[in-house]
Amino acid sequence: MSFPFNANAPAAQPAATTGARKIALICAKGGLDECFPVLIMANAARMTGIECSIFFTFYGLEVITDSRVDHLHVNFVGNPMSPMPNMVAGLPGMEALGTSFMQKKMDELNLPRAREMVTMLSESGCDLYACELAMKMFDRTAADLLPEVQDIITATDFFEKTVGADIIFV
Repeated sequence: MSFPFNANAPAAQPAATTGARKIALICAKGGLDECFPVLIMANAARMTGIECSIFFTFYGLEVITDSRVDHLHVNFVGNPMSPMPNMVAGLPGMEALGTSFMQKKMDELNLPRAREMVTMLSESGCDLYACELAMKMFDRTAADLLPEVQDIITATDFFEKTVGADIIFV
């Protein structure tokens, strides 16, 4: 099974609607298992001709921070869906083991890594924004971000840029 990612494929035509469809995704989590739902939904939107924007805030900034995007990990401790008890999940090496396992499964499914996904989304026309407040809280600058990030904006700016979009917070 291969995943339908192809940055060079022509964009699919949107389904018949009364107007252009738009989706605005808010990525507030930076775990490997937590950010991929946003990236996959954004890719699916672009593949079906839906206009898409992503606002990366708080720990979601990890996904668009150049020094961190290649080191995302799986958080087992405190995750109610974790397959292991917190007492075991907190042991040294369990997070690395879980991350390794998940990355292996993603590789088997031919899923691109997070950095490549961000590039593909940008190339497909997805608008990528960093949260100004989170950038200040985590002492990050524009130079820390991937080049695909269009701008650092406030939450208010994001809502103004995505008027008429379905907004999904992940």
